[in-house]
Amino acid sequence: MGASFDPQQSAEFDAYAHRYDELHKASIAASGEDPEYFAVYKQRTLERLLGASFSAPILDFGCGIGNLTRLLVGSFPTVHGYDPSSSSAKLAAERAPRAKFFDAIDTLPRGEYGAVVVANVLHHVPPAERAALLTTLHEVLAPGGRVIVFEHNPLNPVTRRAVAACPFDENAELLWPWEVKRLLRGARLEAIALDYIVFFPRALAGMRGLEPHMGWLPLGAQVCACGTKTG
Repeated sequence: MGASFDPQQSAEFDAYAHRYDELHKASIAASGEDPEYFAVYKQRTLERLLGASFSAPILDFGCGIGNLTRLLVGSFPTVHGYDPSSSSAKLAAERAPRAKFFDAIDTLPRGEYGAVVVANVLHHVPPAERAALLTTLHEVLAPGGRVIVFEHNPLNPVTRRAVAACPFDENAELLWPWEVKRLLRGARLEAIALDYIVFFPRALAGMRGLEPHMGWLPLGAQVCACGTKTG
């Protein structure tokens, strides 16, 4: 497995690790929510996608400081995390001691995972390296396993403003929704599906019950896309 993150970006995330939540919270102030809301949103989305009986190992790829990982251990029996930033991975391990962590991509077991979650990671990967990374994720999936990608939606102007305001997104290059689907297809994944998610700020929280029925509307702040390894 040869794909990896840009070493310069890994060093940048080492520097941001202890201030990640503070910086993230400032960048998403317009939503009225804090990072915990978005982590729980992903947790609930994954519970719906994978189902209550899901028992295969799940990998939080690019787990950062473990905001999502620590929630996943409460939803699924076997959770692993990977991040190339050793400082971030160390913090994640402290926050989610029941999970197993990796900071070297070549040490990830092949053919192991029933699901690989890639949550707001791909926009930090140089475009020329994204296809190789998805191929690597195909290799670590078990047959029938799924890659589940969460990404910012550049069709949403509030999302673009939040990314522009975030220091650790300084070098990020957002992906159009159709690019996410193309990458999943290029990695020989099938049954590709994409939904738009995260529509209403806290001021309109009373309308959030509509969101599961709005996946077709390309105004969500993020997208959730998945593809399945067959054979």
